[in-house]
Parts: sequence; C-alpha cells; structure tokens
Amino acid sequence: MKLKGKVAVVTGASSGMGRAIATLFAKEGANVLAVARRAERLEALSKEAKGYEGKILPYSADMSSKEQTEAIIAEAVKRFGKIDILVNNAGIMDDFSPVGEYSDEMYEKVMTVNLEAPFRSSRAAIKEFEKQGGGVIINISSVGGLFGGRAGAVYTASKHALVGLTKNTAFHYGHKNIRCNAICPGAIVTEVGTGEYMQKINMEAMGRMTKGTALIDRQGEADEIAQVTLFLATDASSYINGQAIAVDGGWTAY
Repeated sequence: MKLKGKVAVVTGASSGMGRAIATLFAKEGANVLAVARRAERLEALSKEAKGYEGKILPYSADMSSKEQTEAIIAEAVKRFGKIDILVNNAGIMDDFSPVGEYSDEMYEKVMTVNLEAPFRSSRAAIKEFEKQGGGVIINISSVGGLFGGRAGAVYTASKHALVGLTKNTAFHYGHKNIRCNAICPGAIVTEVGTGEYMQKINMEAMGRMTKGTALIDRQGEADEIAQVTLFLATDASSYINGQAIAVDGGWTAY
C-alpha cells in the first residue's frame, strides 16, 4: 500500500480524472475526502470503495464558492485528524474564444474554479502542512497551461497561472518538506466536453486550434493521469518539486 495511513483531499472527484484519482488513492490505502458538487455521484463512489484499503468519504462543495472551497481542508482534518495530500483537480473549460471575444461571465466563472479555488484550498492546506511538518499539493493543470493554442484565452490564462502558482508554492515551501507539482494532461477521455461553455463553442476559434490534434495518436484515459498523480503523492517522487509534467502521449513533443 503506497499511501497507507495518508489522508488526501481530491476535488472534482465525481467523474473523470478526479474520480480515478480518488479511487486509486483509496485502493493504495489513503483515506480520501472526495469533493464535488454532485452528491449522488460521490455517494456511489463511496459505496464502491467499501472493499478498498482506504475510505472514500463524500463531501459536496462548489469550487466556485469561496466559503465552501476554504472549508474542504478543515473538513478533512475534522473527519480524519490531518491532511497529507491535496489534489486540486476541479476545473472547467471555456468556449475556445480568443481575448477579443470572451464574455465577462465566462471569465469570472472559469477563473474562479480553475485558479481561485486552488489558491484558497492550497492556502488552507499549507497551514496544516506547516503544523505537521510536510505535505503534498498536486495541481491538475493542462497542456493548455504550457502552450497557447490548446483552448480559449480564459482557460489558457487560468491554467498558465496555475502552473505559476505551482512553481511559486514549491519554491517558498520546499524547505518545510512541502512539495507542489502540476500535471498537464493532454487529450484525456473525461466529461469536460459536456461543460456549460463547451455547449456553445466558438467554432471559428476551435477550427484554428484543432489543426494540431491530428498529431494525437490516441486519447489518454483518466486512470493514466491517476497513476502519475499517485507517483507524485508518494516519497518515490521526493526530489520532484515545482514541476509541470505533461502527460499527453507525446502530443507536445512535436
């Protein structure tokens, strides 16, 4: 059991990568506070974990709410007595619009979920990590956080900023045995395409961006992201800090 005795918080845990991460962590012995808006999905996930080494406890919270986001760390400590790992996975796509065409409403929502929520949850986690002498933060960014032509202006800016937050956190807290890394997935099979703004895509902008997708041999699976997250959560990656690791099947190697 690679995470036996550890406590993890995973946001966006009701589907896709978050669900896969929470499941794998529990199988590896961690007690997981699974956070998402859809309580019924979290309940189903918790029931599936009955035979796992670790527990998955559901916690319904909206990452666009400042109060609810800040509460998730306290909830983990309340239920399990500590927190060792924070996975900031919750995120939403924009509609692919460039800067001349984005809406204020979309900007505020995407930035709140993709960037402000990790800021708040990380601040709360750091305070607990400092008390207990260490911890790990893993931010799920995107290849859109490394390059400019993978999404719209708002999503791209939010994920670039998340990479910056990752590096800054690693630099300032590494000497306290606190590590922070980012995973930058490529084209992964998830429900992100069913999001609010993906239902009203800027087709002209998307047409320009999808030219590069011909380089993708296949889409990745959520479980493949979960395996990398597990590695970064364990001492096997103890000398990896402040990195933004692309997990994209070689898409960005070209």
